[in-house]
Amino acid sequence: MFLRRGRTIRPLSARVRIMKLLGYIELPEHHGLGGFDHAAVHAAWGRLYVAHTANNAVDVIDCASDRYLYSIPGLIGAAGTLVAEEEERVFTSNRGENSIGIFSPDEKTCSVKVQVGEKPNGLAYDPGRGLLLSANVGDPALPGSCTLSLVDVAERKMIASTPVPGRTRWTIYDAKTDAFYVNIADPALILVAEAGDPARIARTFAIPASGPHGLDLDSENGRLFCACDGKRLIALDVRSGDVQGECNLAGAPDVIFFNAEKKRLYAAIGSPGLIEIFDTETLKKTAAISTEEGAHTIGFDPLRQKVYAFLPRSHRAAVYHDAL
Repeated sequence: MFLRRGRTIRPLSARVRIMKLLGYIELPEHHGLGGFDHAAVHAAWGRLYVAHTANNAVDVIDCASDRYLYSIPGLIGAAGTLVAEEEERVFTSNRGENSIGIFSPDEKTCSVKVQVGEKPNGLAYDPGRGLLLSANVGDPALPGSCTLSLVDVAERKMIASTPVPGRTRWTIYDAKTDAFYVNIADPALILVAEAGDPARIARTFAIPASGPHGLDLDSENGRLFCACDGKRLIALDVRSGDVQGECNLAGAPDVIFFNAEKKRLYAAIGSPGLIEIFDTETLKKTAAISTEEGAHTIGFDPLRQKVYAFLPRSHRAAVYHDAL
């Protein structure tokens, strides 16, 4: 399925032309409910992996040619993807079967699954220890089912389970602080688990907005970016949790990505269907791009400076180049 040419999108300011629409990639039609979810890029292989929840699969895109390649089936309720670039591993969270998938970038099937907690979603990886953290959203009918599962990737088994105070969202690992950071929707917190003792919650950061959701990291400057359902983007010090800045969002966000090269943050807003772009040095909005109603998830290829927006109604990906 080939990329179709598109037009340059009009940004927030007519004088700032940040994102150029390159075209669209047709993806498999939905076979069930759920659309798309989290995406991750293996830059060296030039592969993008997006959870196609409606199809219990992960769709694979070639980032150099912007073509759909194939789908990896049998990942029930696929919700998240994560790439470990140097180890050449891809991880998936399979919410419908309470498992984590592990495979290499060239595999067309998932060769390994590890059972974890209830409804895994967010994933983070500590490459030094070979530990994968799964943030499990839990089931409201099962008290205490919101947990963090720790997986020893080499041993292919879960080695610890830690209860948390509410529904998890996304999570990230920071090598400089050697810690995992996990968004909790309610109470509005970021939990910190030190990677040397990840089964214990070391501290918490209070978030001054409801529903922490998307999470990313500016490791060089020691800042976390937390996008909240309460239509706020919060910047925090990664060590202290002190709020360094905040600004409004146009709607409830989901996935965010930090562009370290250009000091920008991309935030996907499912309704009305936008990508909002922020200058992370000032935390000011610089552009807003219309996508499609329900398009709450994006992928980012830092090597090629491309942003992929996944459009659930038309089951395709819009491809943008950050040209400025």
